[in-house]
Amino acid sequence: MKELLRTNDPTVIAYATALLEAEGIAAFQMDVHMSVLEGSLGILPRRLMVRDAHLFRARTVLKDNGIEA
Repeated sequence: MKELLRTNDPTVIAYATALLEAEGIAAFQMDVHMSVLEGSLGILPRRLMVRDAHLFRARTVLKDNGIEA
């Protein structure tokens, strides 16, 4: 899996995931609970991962919708 997006904004992660799912690209969120474990509550960024074979298409989908990966 490759990192597609890294952000602190949970709404961007949710929007990007919805866009990718609409295109049939499976995405996996990493580091979702890390900020809670560290006690910083949202300070640490979350990562959105996709399969290597889908990386180019996923970047194109996000860029076409105004999300810079």
